Amino acid sequence: MNKVALMGRLTRDPEIRFSNSQNPVEIANFSLAVNRRYKREGETDADFFDCVAFGKTAEVLEKYVAKGTQIGIVGR
Repeated sequence: MNKVALMGRLTRDPEIRFSNSQNPVEIANFSLAVNRRYKREGETDADFFDCVAFGKTAEVLEKYVAKGTQIGIVGR
């Protein structure tokens, strides 16, 4: 079982598009910056993750989040 839980800030506004199917599904692409623990005292580092959300989740992202918003996500 592959499961991941991340908490971080959006590095850009979500990009919204629709699928080319008979019943179009909303798709949101966004990037998440997750802070690491300190390497040395006072130094911070971050990891960047490209994420994709579909359907209702994509609609919520489009409406309520923007660059710099802190969110938590769970996925696979």
